[in-house]
Amino acid sequence: MDKSKVIFGNVMPQGTYKKACKGKAKNAKKYGYDENKSYPTVIQKNPYIGDSLNVDNILVGELDTNNHYNPEADTTTDFDMDKGIIVGNIRMGFGHYRISMAMASCAKAMGYKPYWMDLNSYNETPCTKIIAASNELYSLGSRWSKNPIFNKLVWEPVNYETFRQLSYNCADQKNAEIMGQVYNNVPKDIPVIGTHAWPAQAAVHAGMKYVVNAIPDNWPMALHFSEGSVHTIQCKFANQGYRICNGMQKKKVCQPMPNDALVYTGHYIDHELVDNIDADCDARMARKAEGKATRYLLTIGGAGAQRELFAPIIQHLMPEIKAGKAVIYLNIGDYKEVWDWMKNEIAGVADVATEHMDNWSETEEFCESALNPSTDVKGVHVFWHKNIFEAVYATNLLMRSSDVLVTKPSELAFYPIPKLFIRRVGKHEMWGAIHSAEMGDGTLECRDIPHIIQMVDMFQKDDHLLGEMCDSIKANNKVGLYSGAYKVVEIAMGLRDKK
Repeated sequence: MDKSKVIFGNVMPQGTYKKACKGKAKNAKKYGYDENKSYPTVIQKNPYIGDSLNVDNILVGELDTNNHYNPEADTTTDFDMDKGIIVGNIRMGFGHYRISMAMASCAKAMGYKPYWMDLNSYNETPCTKIIAASNELYSLGSRWSKNPIFNKLVWEPVNYETFRQLSYNCADQKNAEIMGQVYNNVPKDIPVIGTHAWPAQAAVHAGMKYVVNAIPDNWPMALHFSEGSVHTIQCKFANQGYRICNGMQKKKVCQPMPNDALVYTGHYIDHELVDNIDADCDARMARKAEGKATRYLLTIGGAGAQRELFAPIIQHLMPEIKAGKAVIYLNIGDYKEVWDWMKNEIAGVADVATEHMDNWSETEEFCESALNPSTDVKGVHVFWHKNIFEAVYATNLLMRSSDVLVTKPSELAFYPIPKLFIRRVGKHEMWGAIHSAEMGDGTLECRDIPHIIQMVDMFQKDDHLLGEMCDSIKANNKVGLYSGAYKVVEIAMGLRDKK
């Protein structure tokens, strides 16, 4: 069955299908797709998170065109057919990388061998060219969303309704017929976890036998469908919406997904964070009880769009920072220009700042030291890493010794740390804040600076808010809310073991 013609029993209108076919033909021509092309495929230890997560990269194409290729390291073509599991991902912001790291972390903890397959890193392939073009548009839209008119008329409707429609999945499935080419030289019996629909769709089209599609959002959108895979969700709220394809053909009642195509797992969280939830929450409350500085982790997203909201927070906390009552961890990802801008925007911030610039061993040492109860962290600590793995994973390492995570309600909405939610980027993200507030581990979404500052003051001065969230996190952990990544790995390996 052509996966663009019929999606979970829902027949696409002929015009929609023809448009999808034309889109595929256009991309095939534009990006030089040759269905007979066979790209060399090798394995190499990931030079950045290979030691931490036991991750090896799957490199597709000529090695000198791969973003993650290390010319000094050995390569092999031997996959671990017993313990191997592929984490298929893309860079579309930081979120899908972050979820992928959680899957790899839990796979390692469970005794499996995770392989990292980034479909946005194979620069000579049509697959990567299609994804890169889409990523460029998405990043541009994220930045433009700061304009309230563009945000209201274009960005929020696209992220909330356009991506929701089955017609969008119809077009994606045709492009996935091109993308699947990168899996051609990968053994078909190795389970695949896709942390975006495209790696999952491409895997299914390529004939990979055991595919799990880990859906990141809890606002049900057809964008996330990859029929032929097992779909997992982080929140029970999303279950019924995905199950009945709610609103995915506007007012038309859709055929539902099969029962075995959708599984609730809980949140996708790294083993290292889940394993230390109780200890980290106890440390937060101990710092509060002892009157130590409250530590705020401010983390820039993959589009670099939060700096205008972060600057007023830091400016407001400057007297507390200087008095030793507040500490800022500022992870600017791979956007060095953000810190240059902030130094000009926030008077005196450079005087109280310590820069940790593109030095991974120093970042690891700081994070380890900050976990020690006797360590007295002061001032503003700025972290910048040129490499995306380090830029993303630095937030995970900093999280454990932080008291409050300040973030938009995207993938970080699901992490086991007290959270202050600032304005979303795309209307679909609002459900992350709603879910977190219901689970008791985060605030409501604060969409303007006065409400953000109100919440900062509550975390800073209130004796109860932080403790209530820590208690909720520990209670949530007891019922397995944060154990979703383990369950996704278990499902993926179980598909193969059943056969």
